[in-house]
Amino acid sequence: MRIKGALYGLKESGRIANEDITDHLAIHGYHESKIIPGLFKHDTRPISFTLVVDDFGIKWINKQDLDHLMECLRLKYDMKIDMDSKQYVGIDLKWDYIHRTLTCSMNEYIETALQELQHTKPKQHHNGPSKAIQPHFGQRIQFAEDDLTPTLPPDKIKYIQKVIGKLLFMARAVDNTILHALNELARKVTTATEATLTATTHLLNYIACNPDPRILYRASDMILQVDSDAAFQVCPQARSRAGGYHYLGSKDNTQFNAPVHVLARVIKPVMGSAAEAEVAAIHMNAQEAIPIRQALEDMGHPQPPTRITTDNITAKGFVQGAIKQKRSKGYNRKYWWLKDRVNEFSVNWAPGKTNLADYHSK
Repeated sequence: MRIKGALYGLKESGRIANEDITDHLAIHGYHESKIIPGLFKHDTRPISFTLVVDDFGIKWINKQDLDHLMECLRLKYDMKIDMDSKQYVGIDLKWDYIHRTLTCSMNEYIETALQELQHTKPKQHHNGPSKAIQPHFGQRIQFAEDDLTPTLPPDKIKYIQKVIGKLLFMARAVDNTILHALNELARKVTTATEATLTATTHLLNYIACNPDPRILYRASDMILQVDSDAAFQVCPQARSRAGGYHYLGSKDNTQFNAPVHVLARVIKPVMGSAAEAEVAAIHMNAQEAIPIRQALEDMGHPQPPTRITTDNITAKGFVQGAIKQKRSKGYNRKYWWLKDRVNEFSVNWAPGKTNLADYHSK
């Protein structure tokens, strides 16, 4: 037996293989984007593709261009071709070219994950990924709740980390309703207690009761739009939470679509007011939107200033310079970065009941 070109066990082998295929594609006119890793375009042909490990997702118009890419790859690699594009990077794709929609799912993923985590479906149906905290109506002083439950042993902490790692990709791909709960678990896992384990069990009960999440994308003008929201001092140590809903809509800002990215994260600095928390959320969503804007530009979809919608009129006035600066002089200086990005972002106001990021901040 002869082994040619094997690098078994070498930690750098993935990097070497990536450079090898990049150099091979460059010979035939396919070059990787300098800003967006994994996105390739041809110098003259209207064809582009993304490369994730060994999976190609190809966007083509002319069959001749697709054949050219296939011939290029066959010179060096053996491969399988799925012309129906039924699956990509573990995501099942269902195309409807008549209604111009795409339904994404991960069939049997949850069932397999629950078996691996040795978790059974509960008798009572769970409607939410985390347990709601009941407010104490009529109480004059609202006390903060401290977690006084015992600390978990290392094996239980390892189990919670395994749950987070197992569900994170699925949450980002098809089920963004659990991102908030996963973020809470990730924040607490290093000092996990019995309460953290209870929250993990509640999350697993939720996905066991809802085992087939799907997400629907509609054909659009590929214009990036963002809904931003913040919840003031809802986390321990007086921290606030930011939420963001990034989707591709129409030029007239009327089309609703499934998200291409969801932000559900705690704001690290302590905010001095609800308005400052809203500005911080806008800043975080703007930072997340920049690489998405660049990816869309590289794929041939020019972007106007991205509309960021907030439900706080003071935050909008701060970014647009429409309010008189008094207390807001104490805002973190990095939030003033938004004022200098007027050519890339347009901050608008809309009522909270229409804000798509409200769920992910609460």
